[in-house]
Amino acid sequence: MQPSSSKPILSFWQLWNMSFGFFGIQFGFALQNANTSRIFSTLGANPDDLSLFWLAAPVTGLLVQPIIGYLSDNTWHPTWGRRRPFFFVGALLASIALFLMPNSTALWMAVAVLWLMDGAINVSMEPFRAFVGDKLGPSQQTAGFAMQTFFIGWGAVIASLLPTIFADVLGVSNVPVNGAIPDTVRYSFYAGGAIYMLAVLWTVVTVKETPPDDLAAFRSEQQRSKGLGHAFAEILGGFTKMPKTMVQLAAVQFFAWIALFAMWIYTTSAIGENVFGTTDAQSAAFQEAGNRVGVMFAVYSGVAALAAFILPVLARKTSRKFVHMSCLLIGGVSLFSIYAIHDLSMLYLPMIGVGVAWASILTMPYAILAGALPAKRMGYYMGVFNFFIVIPQIVSGVLLGFVTKHWFMGHTVKTLMLGGVCMVVAGVLTLAVRDNAEPAGH
Repeated sequence: MQPSSSKPILSFWQLWNMSFGFFGIQFGFALQNANTSRIFSTLGANPDDLSLFWLAAPVTGLLVQPIIGYLSDNTWHPTWGRRRPFFFVGALLASIALFLMPNSTALWMAVAVLWLMDGAINVSMEPFRAFVGDKLGPSQQTAGFAMQTFFIGWGAVIASLLPTIFADVLGVSNVPVNGAIPDTVRYSFYAGGAIYMLAVLWTVVTVKETPPDDLAAFRSEQQRSKGLGHAFAEILGGFTKMPKTMVQLAAVQFFAWIALFAMWIYTTSAIGENVFGTTDAQSAAFQEAGNRVGVMFAVYSGVAALAAFILPVLARKTSRKFVHMSCLLIGGVSLFSIYAIHDLSMLYLPMIGVGVAWASILTMPYAILAGALPAKRMGYYMGVFNFFIVIPQIVSGVLLGFVTKHWFMGHTVKTLMLGGVCMVVAGVLTLAVRDNAEPAGH
């Protein structure tokens, strides 16, 4: 049976193949999220400046994603297709950056490589979101994004655990020598770079893309839209034509991603102080806290991977809005609760709730949005939607350091509490979102 969009129903393994590249992409993001602050601190960064150094991530997303979305919408190659050229080029550059990052010998070098890494990851990641809209009809879109979330979860689990595996299982040194990055972190990034490339290649090789319905008209439109001026005008012009659902989701995304950015930046220093009793990045205790944070992040990622297949079922029985709201409330309370934890054995409990929220953040907004976007501009609008992920991260990068230093007297665990409050606010704002797949007033 065909969906109304006339796109074929894909099998489980077809969904698997088209999403498998995200397994590798998440190695890049997970290693970055769990270890970047640790690398910066090891190279001498002041905790108050960490959020500023992290600005590379949102700024590159702000610049790269709408452009890549626009370019991939307007690309067609008989062999490579529309999205796959960007998968491949981004993966190649990101893998190189993953090999370079742990070999940084100065703080400025690590910050520069972070810019390269995040830009490259965005090149390969952004078209994957549009890929679901390209290949799947409305009846399978939530399942498509859920499959991506599954691979994001498991990729992050393994990548986040790598430093601990190298230290505890393989006996690799976890202590910085003469201010250098520990061997556990270096080897983790090497493994991540290789897996990133191989996983994306799997999707590139095993999945075929369907050409535009009217290839002659598509080529004609390509000729009319050639030139940087035309591209720039179209990219900016789309902001005034955003669907209402996209505007409503933007507010939800804003607060949810402030919470996530606070967690990624400050969890290592917060756990170092709150549980291990140290803020000295050169100490063995701080580096052990870094490994524990990797395990914590693995827990929330693993929960997200499992929840990815439960959430669509719950959404069918209730609504996507209700599921997303509930998950964000659970995640916000869980993140806030880290403040009260001083015992190693309790560290992983709040990560269960964060994992539930993370699964929904990676699935529900995109499933809701896909039903509100014009098919021909799916890549572009998915790129624009990323603005509402990166803008809150830029706000966080500029303000969280000031807030942590002057409001919280340097106690970064209180910044995590603020993140929890922001995630709860995001949950409440979900009530205002209109999902076109649901009856009015649902």
